[in-house]
Amino acid sequence: MDTASPFLIALIRGINRFTDWTGRFVSWFVLAIVIITFVVVVMRYVFNTGSVFMQESILYFHNYVIMLGAGYALLKGAHVRVDIFYRPASDKKKAWVDLIGFVFLLVPTCAFIFYIAWDYVSASWSIMEGSQEAGGVDARYIFKTSILLMPTLVLLQGFAEVLKSILTLTGHQELAKQLEDHDEEHAL
Repeated sequence: MDTASPFLIALIRGINRFTDWTGRFVSWFVLAIVIITFVVVVMRYVFNTGSVFMQESILYFHNYVIMLGAGYALLKGAHVRVDIFYRPASDKKKAWVDLIGFVFLLVPTCAFIFYIAWDYVSASWSIMEGSQEAGGVDARYIFKTSILLMPTLVLLQGFAEVLKSILTLTGHQELAKQLEDHDEEHAL
């Protein structure tokens, strides 16, 4: 059995590291949400004042956590799957399920989301769309950009998962497992 391509291994590791970094970066937004929510509540109930900008920023951060964290969920296996069938399957059957799911479900869904959102996001950027509320966050175009970033990040990580599946299907199960274990080790 010949060894797997060093380029392929480096590519998988690079994508996994990027996805891991992205997920860890946006996870800090949860702390921002908590702090800003606390400040908004104190302002409202203690000082009897409010801030539309701060309230909208909570929505922005929440959006980014969900949309930009989707690829991270795929990396960590936290996405929806019918585990009753998947979990007891052999590594090769799992690899086939992942490969077929990527080609027939993930790629078309992400491509559709990207395609359908392109004009919507482009129009927002063309007018540098701002908030509909006075004093709100004047960057709605950045908010909407996450609609394009989400399928891009999910497809990127999905591609890495497919490459791991291909390694498994070509007899490199141990290497594919090591790539997943290595990524888990470095995640902590």
